[in-house]
Amino acid sequence: MSNLQIEIYDTTLRDGTQREGISLSVEDKIRITHILDDLGVAYIEGGWPGSNPKDAAYFQAAKHLTLKNARIAAFGSTCRVGSKPEDDDNIKALVDSETPVVTLVGKSWLLHVHEVLRTTPEENWRLIRESVAYLKSLGREVIYDAEHFFDGFKADSEYALTTLRAAVEGGADCVTICDTNGGTLYWEVERIACEVVKALPGVKIGIHTHNDSELGVANTLAGVRGGATLVQGTINGYGERCGNANLCSIIPDLTLKMGLSCLPDGNLKQLSHVARTVAEIANLPPDNHLAYVGRSAFAHKGGIHVAAMRRTAQSYQHIDPGLVGNEMRVLVSDLSGRGNVLSKAEEFGMDVSSEAARHVLEEIKRLENLGYVFEGAEASVAMMLKRAQPDYKPPFELIDFMVVVENRQGRGLFAEATVKLSVQGEVIHTAAEGNGPVNALDLALRKALVPVYPRINEFRLADYKVRILDGHNGSASYTRVLIDTQNGHDRWSTVGAGTNIIDSSWRALIDSVEFGLTLAR
Repeated sequence: MSNLQIEIYDTTLRDGTQREGISLSVEDKIRITHILDDLGVAYIEGGWPGSNPKDAAYFQAAKHLTLKNARIAAFGSTCRVGSKPEDDDNIKALVDSETPVVTLVGKSWLLHVHEVLRTTPEENWRLIRESVAYLKSLGREVIYDAEHFFDGFKADSEYALTTLRAAVEGGADCVTICDTNGGTLYWEVERIACEVVKALPGVKIGIHTHNDSELGVANTLAGVRGGATLVQGTINGYGERCGNANLCSIIPDLTLKMGLSCLPDGNLKQLSHVARTVAEIANLPPDNHLAYVGRSAFAHKGGIHVAAMRRTAQSYQHIDPGLVGNEMRVLVSDLSGRGNVLSKAEEFGMDVSSEAARHVLEEIKRLENLGYVFEGAEASVAMMLKRAQPDYKPPFELIDFMVVVENRQGRGLFAEATVKLSVQGEVIHTAAEGNGPVNALDLALRKALVPVYPRINEFRLADYKVRILDGHNGSASYTRVLIDTQNGHDRWSTVGAGTNIIDSSWRALIDSVEFGLTLAR
């Protein structure tokens, strides 16, 4: 099996967009097309040209693309009951798309033949055979998707196989067996795929699965074990209901675990970047916990794990994360050991003694017990380590601050903050107004520091999150604040916590500015 070439058929732009919450513009789809082509997939299914104007517009734009690896496929169904393919509007839209590849979907399950199409088994054969034959007569590569094939096979295996034979008789270049409802188990997929390969010798077989039983990836791999050589799926597993089979897991599983070739040499390392970029284009947060490509896929938190990892990375990692363009990360929390802290110091280029690391770890555990969370605020950890170094001189030190919030007649609500700092031996006292207390503190702090550290003008608040930790205490609850700051090329996170939301915000803000001045590149 190791010499087998697997073709990747990406349907993110069609099946993936059926996920709740995803809507891609034509421009979005063109961007993703280039990304997928650069990755090296064999096919990109662009949409259903007969279903909506946006997909039709995409295919018009796609005619002018120059692609290195992929062939564009248009998706549609066989002709309607009682009609001829050349007279069918859906088939006409597929022809007008002018794609080199057309993927036709048809029925395999007698339940659908009788109850959905409301026709006879014989007429369904005709729809499949003639639709495929017509598109082949126009010089198109035709992939036939056998919808609900596994359910149909389990209900009536002989009829399900005859629908595939009808596609082959029409000249289909590949027949794809689909677990459309996502309910088949992987051992069933492998067994049935083997039977299909045996029944259709010499025919290229594809596999298309859904994740409704959390088996989309496993079922795809089982299909390959059964003889499928074309794999359909989506980036990040996007798709209707629970999603499609996730190519970001399937591709490295095929390559690294099964020894099969499915991308051009060297392209696997693009995978994490592709996963995150497609998520951004789809306006969805990247799933940090995805296998292989998630930020947490190689993140280590437990002290025992990290101690072992510092001796050999293989001890708690199933692959080298660099193979898929990802990286190992060490998290620091109340579950950490000294090795976590030392690893984090090394990550920031600091030489910290084992004793200093122990003191920082004890402080982290104490603060996390009070409500801090440091695994999402690594810049605050970096500052604790920096401050633990005996020769560290902070760029500024707080003497005191005051915040006033007033609602005055004729002026309305406003906030004013005063800040007194020691900066390079000089006491600087400034005041600023803001639209809220945190904004006023931020402006007053900047006002004091910018004349000495003009780089602070580059710092931008990227995110500000507040979490109430013990809501049963009402307005006296403990509050955690996370601040994300950006300077154009770096982004870092800091944390503060306490019963006073102003003080929590100030602590996170101070860490953010100090980190930016001392450690950001």
